[in-house]
Amino acid sequence: MPTPSTPQTIPETTEDVQIGSGSGLESRVVVYNCDCHTYQQVIELFCRFIPGMTSTKAFELAYRIDHDGEAIVFSGATEQADDIAAKLAGGGLKVVVQ
Repeated sequence: MPTPSTPQTIPETTEDVQIGSGSGLESRVVVYNCDCHTYQQVIELFCRFIPGMTSTKAFELAYRIDHDGEAIVFSGATEQADDIAAKLAGGGLKVVVQ
């Protein structure tokens, strides 16, 4: 004998909309694999120039870059992204801001 189905409650979906007085411009710093740096060099650059970066997170990003060819290492204000990208590029990494 089949059991009666229990009505399912569908959770309400809300959208988080950010409204602020900032520039509203958000950029991403993407680092590409170049096979010319060691993991340790990349980790040191990330920890030195990317705010809030930990060595564990830096290793995960370096691994992703090594295996996938690229990774987003920072998302935030365009001015800050440009600054971080310039510093990483100064360390010899292949970087682009999107």
